[in-house]
Amino acid sequence: MERAEKLIELCRVSTGKKFRLKDHDPDWAGDSDIPKEERKAYAKESLTEDVSALAEAQDRLYASDSWSILMIFQAMDAAGKDSTIKHVMSGVNPQGCQVFSFKHPSTEELDHNFLWRYTRALPERGRIGIFNRSYYEEVLIVRVHPELAQAERLPDAKINGKFWEARFEDINNLERHLTRNGTVVLKFFLNIDKDEQRKRFLKRLDDPRKHWKFSSADITERGFWDDYMVAYEQAIAATSTKWAPWHVIPANHKWVARALVARILVSAIDGLKVGYPEVTPAQEEAIEAGRKQLEAEAEGGD
Repeated sequence: MERAEKLIELCRVSTGKKFRLKDHDPDWAGDSDIPKEERKAYAKESLTEDVSALAEAQDRLYASDSWSILMIFQAMDAAGKDSTIKHVMSGVNPQGCQVFSFKHPSTEELDHNFLWRYTRALPERGRIGIFNRSYYEEVLIVRVHPELAQAERLPDAKINGKFWEARFEDINNLERHLTRNGTVVLKFFLNIDKDEQRKRFLKRLDDPRKHWKFSSADITERGFWDDYMVAYEQAIAATSTKWAPWHVIPANHKWVARALVARILVSAIDGLKVGYPEVTPAQEEAIEAGRKQLEAEAEGGD
């Protein structure tokens, strides 16, 4: 676990320090002196252990009904958000987990503030909520394509630096409010490089079973890669706080990303020290009465 915690620390973006994406290698978060196959075997073993540990940790979280977890996944197309969620959450109880994917906002959603549609989907106590893309799209794709902000019909809005600073402030305030009220916010940027995205797009095109995943818009947005990197860098730097830090996850190898996300999630739940609710004296009496009744039924049947 010490090795895993060291890797997690390398992924976590420190508050108040200068953040540059180029300082985060999308191939790996450390241990570059260890052979790839050994690292891969370790990552897969770690994922298996943490998926099992997560099932038990989630059960305690659900039973305690006090905290909730909000997992936010942001990434460029083909970075592996869907598959990471699928593998990490493969062992959890579905009734304790909620996944939301946010697409282009509807007319109703555009008639509200930019956080409205996301706050409606926040997890209730005892549950893990997953945002596959999130309100960060409002300072990412909307920043790369500022014409989208015009569709919100904000009164007297000037789409400039102060506009984005205000949105960062709103996001930080929301996440501060959530953490103060019992929601742990875990934020993951799955970091791939442009060449790896190209390879994954080609793999989709070469596999008829994955054609449904492809959209011409993917190629169009790829043309804005540098703009997106600037937007991500500034958003992460402005919103990685003590209460809701970002984790930049090396995602060129999916086995690395899955193992790190699973370890961070299990560590976060364990840190809450949640347990099963204590049984009251009245409940203990009811349990004992129920046991005696069931035992008596068995004796009567004999």
